[in-house]
This record gives sequence, C-alpha cells and structure tokens, in this order.
Amino acid sequence: MPTTFFGWVGFLVERYGPLFLQGTANTLIIALSGTFTGFALGLLVAIARTIELPQSASPLKVWLVKCLKTVLSAYIEVFRGTPMIVQAAVIYYGLQSAGVALPQMTAGIVVVSINTGAYMAEIIRGGIISIDKGQTEAARSIGMTHWQTMTGVVLPQAIRNIMPSIGNEFVVNIKDSSVLNVISVSELFFMGKSAAGVYYRYFEAYFIIAVIYLVLTFTVTRLLRLLEKKMDGPDNYVIYGSQSDSRAEIHVAAQKEGI
Repeated sequence: MPTTFFGWVGFLVERYGPLFLQGTANTLIIALSGTFTGFALGLLVAIARTIELPQSASPLKVWLVKCLKTVLSAYIEVFRGTPMIVQAAVIYYGLQSAGVALPQMTAGIVVVSINTGAYMAEIIRGGIISIDKGQTEAARSIGMTHWQTMTGVVLPQAIRNIMPSIGNEFVVNIKDSSVLNVISVSELFFMGKSAAGVYYRYFEAYFIIAVIYLVLTFTVTRLLRLLEKKMDGPDNYVIYGSQSDSRAEIHVAAQKEGI
C-alpha cells in the first residue's frame, strides 16, 4: 500500500479512475441540462414579467396578468431564497411521499433546472431593462406584439449583454451539483466520497475531486470567454456603402466597450 500523500492520490486515481470519470460525466450532464433548461424557463418567466398592458385593456386581462406576475415573483423569491440542497431534499422526498418516484439523476436535473430558472429570470429581466425603451416603443408603433418585440428586437441584444452572467451560472451549476449527493445522485462528489470510504483516505480523494472541479471550471470559463470574444466581432471592421451609384469603401476602427 502507498505510504505518501501523492502515492495514495496516484493509487486512488489508478484504481477508481472510471468512478471519478463517471462522476465527472454525470456532473457535466446535470450542469449542461440544468443550465439550458433553466435558461429556457427563465426566458419565459422574464418575458411574462415584462408584459405591459395598454390602458384600454379589460379588467379581466389586467387581473390575469397581475396574478401571473405574482405567481412568477413568488417562484423566483422561493427558489432564490432557499438553498439548493434543501430544494433537492424537499422535491425528491416530497414527490416520493406523493407516490412519484423519480430516478436520482432525473430529480437532480429537475432541481438544478428549476433553481437556475429563478436566477436566469432575473438575469434576463435585467438584460431586457438595459435595452433602450425607444426600441420597444418603435417596435410597438409598427404593430409588433409583446412576444414579437421581445424575440425580434430586445432579446438578441439583451442576451449578448448578459452572456457573462449566463456563463457564470453554468460554472456555478458545475460546482453546486455536488449538493445533490443528499439525494444520492451519482455526481462527482458522491462518486469520490464512495471511493474514499473504501480505504478511509478522504483527504486524498477530496483532493482529486477538487482538482477535477478546478479543471472543469477553468476550461469552461476560458471557452465562454472565447465565445464572448467571438460574439463581439473584430475590433476593426469595414463598412461598405453606396453613394451616387458608386461603391465607396469606408474603413472604421472601432474600440469595443463591451457592448
């Protein structure tokens, strides 16, 4: 048996490498699924919360929209105001007591998705608010509905503005998936803890887990920065226009301000 710290680290990696890899794969599946589903959910919630009815709207319509906004606000407050580990236990065991037995992985994805949706709703709403209101008014003036205005005019700009926050939420989900071990989801921390318990080498096993999390978050962060840079476009670009039936070339040097 190994006698040094790094000896034990190498021994655990060699013997339980597939276990760590499986846990890493499950962590990425949960984080990716939860982030994408949470984004879609947050997008719908944010659009619904930005509905503004005209003064000519019927009292029934006003009441329905007000009730919808109240329910959505309550959803956001509840899931942003309670820890994910508590949400996982309540949802998983609550559904079991109601006769609905979800597989652990499915329950984990559901918990992360609902939790992420609450945060994404506020992130997207902030992005929508950051867009100049004149663009919304211009869209309304040509007869576009609220949904058309959001999807065709406001959201394409807002999503670019909130890309760093969306990426940060994905990184957070990679790390926070570890709390799902409370419902026995076979993510990275749960698998590492299982390997540690065989030889009671918890420090070495947790060190391996920490390194894997660091590699995952570091890699994802760098990839997201490359994506943001790609969305920004080049610092120098060329605009082509026409004047008096002749084509003129205009060279513009633009300093990006994080727009």
